Amino acid sequence: MASDSAAATGEYGWPLVPRPSVARGFDPPEQRWMSGHRGVDLTSAAEAVVRSAGDGVVNFAGEVAGKQVVSVRHPDGVLTTYEPVEPLVAAGAPVARGDALGILVTGHAGCAGVCLHWGARRGAGSGARYLDPLALLGVVRVRLKPLQPGDA
Repeated sequence: MASDSAAATGEYGWPLVPRPSVARGFDPPEQRWMSGHRGVDLTSAAEAVVRSAGDGVVNFAGEVAGKQVVSVRHPDGVLTTYEPVEPLVAAGAPVARGDALGILVTGHAGCAGVCLHWGARRGAGSGARYLDPLALLGVVRVRLKPLQPGDA
């Protein structure tokens, strides 16, 4: 059953309660093989409950490259990922928005305190397109850049 405290407008909600601060934003690379930040880091306390941002099915829950990770496949084709998270769920389990996925653990590289790295993508393999997870919540501002120098 989804938690009312995790509710937000739309299909998706924050994966942490109370609403966290963004320690590091989405910074996708120019080319998919280059380095970048393919998600957002959200500040929290150690041992916070990490919740599913939306309805779906647990795609993976376990260790990847020494980090505990949980991922959820949503009906709209988006896959959200959460790390470092000690899983409370298993692959194949259905989840609703706000359901507990796991417990946040310390150790996310590049974060001064305790952070949840929350990612989102559509597609898989070489066709995967990383998304700003904050866009799922409708909190991303779109800024248009001039086409030519001097345009304003």
